[in-house]
Amino acid sequence: MVTLPPALQPGDTIGLVCPAGYMSGDKARVCIEALHQWGYHVRVGTTLGSDSGNYFSGTDEQRLADLQQMLDDPAIKAILCGRGGYGVGRIIDRIDFSAFKKTPKWIIGFSDITVLHAHIYANYKIATLHAPMAAAFNDGGVSSEYIQSLRFALEGRKSKIHCDAHPFNRRGEVVGELVGGNLTLLAHLVGSRSDIKTRGRILFLEDIGEYLYNIDRMLYQLKRSGKLDRLGGLIVGGFTDLKDTERPFGEDVYEIIRDVVKEYDYPVCYGFPVSHGKENYALKSGAGHKLKVGKHRTTLEE
Repeated sequence: MVTLPPALQPGDTIGLVCPAGYMSGDKARVCIEALHQWGYHVRVGTTLGSDSGNYFSGTDEQRLADLQQMLDDPAIKAILCGRGGYGVGRIIDRIDFSAFKKTPKWIIGFSDITVLHAHIYANYKIATLHAPMAAAFNDGGVSSEYIQSLRFALEGRKSKIHCDAHPFNRRGEVVGELVGGNLTLLAHLVGSRSDIKTRGRILFLEDIGEYLYNIDRMLYQLKRSGKLDRLGGLIVGGFTDLKDTERPFGEDVYEIIRDVVKEYDYPVCYGFPVSHGKENYALKSGAGHKLKVGKHRTTLEE
């Protein structure tokens, strides 16, 4: 049984941290203003705007300490990651989740934050929020349905998301726990303490900036490790800014995925609005969902 952290109440405090890549404080300004307008207090961690002089938002020790403080503080009711990038995998095995297990709170983010989602689900069976981060509030994003889906999730509302049918869809209906996130991270987590079980689950995948052959390789890593053969269902999100080699791979990303899972019979949908782009609905990772892939549209309902 998966535990869902409690919904937030007006006046609750959200912690804002950067456990991976660097993010300037200016890029979080709109996000912080919006969270205040939603009725929440915001506590900014030491890693937001921390100029380490390199890719990261601080040393491993600084990023670990900042996140640990937010996890341990009972006054913090949710933790929003400023951005992803890379870095959580360097500190994940040193995080103490003792206080978090006793009083779960929503962990929010995507991309590199997939490491946190997977680790918490695999080890503690607590749901997290795969959702837009601070930068997504900028450039008018704050009023989008995707940012609003994060607001609704924090308020405890259940989600029901629709998307159009795709020619590669495999129709069907399934109920199961929703797991997944960034394909690159999920492939790298195989065999680690953060590796997730996928049997009977609804798996969702997305990625950005990869070569097509690398997408193929990572999918075969999941397949060879048994992650794809006993799924309840598969949700294929956005794969953005992909690259090809000088000699073309010969298939686009959806064709690659179609061929990797063609031998299975579970429902599969393509083009679901979860991605590194603007189309990125908040999803309660670990929570039970119903996936229905129909003739004319797909529905994912909590």
